Amino acid sequence: MTDGGERTHGGERLGLRERKKRETRAALSLAAIRLCVERGWGDVTIEDIAEAANVSVRTFRNYFSGKAEAVAARHLDRMLAIADELRARPAAEPLWDSIAIAVQARFEAGDDAGGGAGEGAVADDRWRDGLRLMLAEPALHGEVAKANAAAEDALAEAVAERTGTSTADDVYPKLVAAVVGAGSAVAVTRCMRADPPVPLVPVLREVFERIAAGLPVP
Repeated sequence: MTDGGERTHGGERLGLRERKKRETRAALSLAAIRLCVERGWGDVTIEDIAEAANVSVRTFRNYFSGKAEAVAARHLDRMLAIADELRARPAAEPLWDSIAIAVQARFEAGDDAGGGAGEGAVADDRWRDGLRLMLAEPALHGEVAKANAAAEDALAEAVAERTGTSTADDVYPKLVAAVVGAGSAVAVTRCMRADPPVPLVPVLREVFERIAAGLPVP
C-alpha cells in the first residue's frame, strides 16, 4: 500500500523542489482546464492562465509551450500517478485488482477544477457542456494524442515491472496499458453524457470488474 508520500515516476521519493515544481505544473494545468471550460477555448490566453495560477507568463512557458499542452498535462500526470500507485500496491495482490484500485484512487481524488472536470458527480450541466466543447477543440487533439502515448508507455513500464515481463515493449504490458486507458476513457465519457449525472468512481469500478472478468457478454 502507499505510504502517503509523493514519489516520482519510477517510485523514488520526491524532494521539496520537485514537489514545488509538480504543484506549479498541476496548478497551471487545472487553471487552463477551468478557464477554457468556463470561457471557451478562444477566449483564454496564456496570460489568463498564468494569472489564475498566480505565476508569471515566463513561468508558464517554463512548463508548457501553450494552453493545449497545459490542458493535456492533466491526463498525463494522472496516468503517471496511476503507474506509481500500481508500483506501490502489494505484490501478492492480483494485477487487475491493483489496477482498479490505483485508477479509482487517482480519479476519486477529485482535484480537477469545477468539481472534477468530468470526474466525481459531474453534476453541473454547464460545466459538462463546456468540457465537451473543450475536448472537441481541434487544437487540443495533437497534445492529447501525445499525452496518451506517453501515459501508455509509463503504465506499460509499471505493468512490466509488476508482472516480470522482460520489457515494457512486450505485448502484454502494452496491451494492459492500452486497455486501462480505454477503460478509463469509457467511464469518463459515460459520466459526461449521463442524464441525470452519475458519479464516476462506481462506473470505473464496473468497467474494471468487467475487464477483470474477461468482458463476458452481458
